[in-house]
Amino acid sequence: MQSTESVLVEVHDRLAVVRMNRPGVMNAVDASLRSALKGHLYALDADASVDAIVLTGAGDRAFCGGQDLDESATIDTHTLADWLNRQHAMYQAVRDVNKPIVAAINGTAVGAGFQMALMCDLRVAHPALRMGQPEVKAGLASIVGSYLMSLQIGHSLNQQLSLTGELITGERAWQLGLINDLVAVDQVVLRAMERARALAALPGAALRTTKQRFRERTQAGFEEACGAGIRYQLECYSTGEPQRVMHEFLARRNAKAATPDGKPDH
Repeated sequence: MQSTESVLVEVHDRLAVVRMNRPGVMNAVDASLRSALKGHLYALDADASVDAIVLTGAGDRAFCGGQDLDESATIDTHTLADWLNRQHAMYQAVRDVNKPIVAAINGTAVGAGFQMALMCDLRVAHPALRMGQPEVKAGLASIVGSYLMSLQIGHSLNQQLSLTGELITGERAWQLGLINDLVAVDQVVLRAMERARALAALPGAALRTTKQRFRERTQAGFEEACGAGIRYQLECYSTGEPQRVMHEFLARRNAKAATPDGKPDH
């Protein structure tokens, strides 16, 4: 029987595999996933029986397809700030993990999914997957994602990816240094587990304090980006463009689902 839990946790010999579990919608982030992921990460970080964490997605299509558009379409200028603050809290939970946390990017990683992967210590992916920041195509500013990419790649390429919303393959991401290990699709989680165990085998205080220093060096910029995200997304939402794009997408999706062959009825 398929689980209805938004996030699944399995522990294998002191290693926790945390799986975002909404495969029918490409593990998109909604309120239930946000709350569950945050709770599990803080609990596992405090659990003395767990040495490291691997973050991945259920199914074979996606690591995380970003925000759930059914939820996003209900947001307006009155509810946006609170919604983004809850998103910020989920991101902070990933950043706050003191133990090794490795992203096993098993499929598409866009928007919020791409950003969570960038917040992990290391990233493992396969060549064919697609990843990036497509927010502008949905009428949204690319703010937090562009900040996180600024820690990894140069300004010119960051501008290109943030302004165009184009996605890149896992192979291209590996060439750019966004991915640490590129492996066959069926080896992604296994390699991520190997990476996590290797990090966990290092002297604990040295690893924890090194992670803490990276967090200290970037926390102010991260907080500023999250604050700026609220300001700029309010401006975007005030135009009605994000709502229009999302409702058009949902209408196309619903029309496709309503036809017997799964194709739009012309």
